[in-house]
Amino acid sequence: MSLSEINIREKEFHNTLQSKPKGRFENIFYKAISNCGEDFLVYLKDKAKNSEILDYGCGVGSFAEKVTKYSPRKITGIDISEISINKAKKKAKELNININYKVGNCEKTSLDQNSFDIVYGTGILHHLEINKCLDEIHRILRSKGNLLFIEPLGTNPIINLYRKLTPNARSKDEHPLIKKDFEYLNKKFIDVKIKYYGFLTLIFFPFYKSPKDSKFFKLLVVFDQFLFKFRLFQLFAWSVLITAKKIRRHFFF
Repeated sequence: MSLSEINIREKEFHNTLQSKPKGRFENIFYKAISNCGEDFLVYLKDKAKNSEILDYGCGVGSFAEKVTKYSPRKITGIDISEISINKAKKKAKELNININYKVGNCEKTSLDQNSFDIVYGTGILHHLEINKCLDEIHRILRSKGNLLFIEPLGTNPIINLYRKLTPNARSKDEHPLIKKDFEYLNKKFIDVKIKYYGFLTLIFFPFYKSPKDSKFFKLLVVFDQFLFKFRLFQLFAWSVLITAKKIRRHFFF
């Protein structure tokens, strides 16, 4: 497996992270974008049946385990951290589910060309060189295949300040997505759709406990989605849900 300096640093960071008994303090904030995860799974549930799926940067396999319930033909998970992969394999064995986990470099996998109907990931692209990742995803997706990613944005100045003040909570090479990243995405794929999350739900996160049972959270989600219709408020979103499709090949004779 060929690794760049960035790949090596990311591997070391995530191996260290997975070796700790507790997760990062920042994990408490993720309830503010729990609706993003719900939309992510709804999308997968609609398209997963009889599909060959790749969990791109699968970590310990948390999402892959959920996707097995949607009757895919096959699920493969790839991650650069062997500790994460070993945890994922152990959990899959305990749950008696069939997921093909592999240690690998997401920027340059050993996977066959045109081999997946869906490639998805959560918080992986911003750890790597995104153009290389998109090129590789395009290579391994079948014609008219779908990609689906949850990624953080790098456009909210307050969140960016927090990131600068807490460097040990993230890897050195993280780069939440900005405008130019989406420009390359639009060059490589069609039907690109971006949905924004985490403005008011993040600001007011101390005022609700479980988003699932909170009417206040659901109200904030409604207001967020209204505000995100305007470009200014999109800049203050924490995360996005990205969907796109590989262009169908046309043959001329």
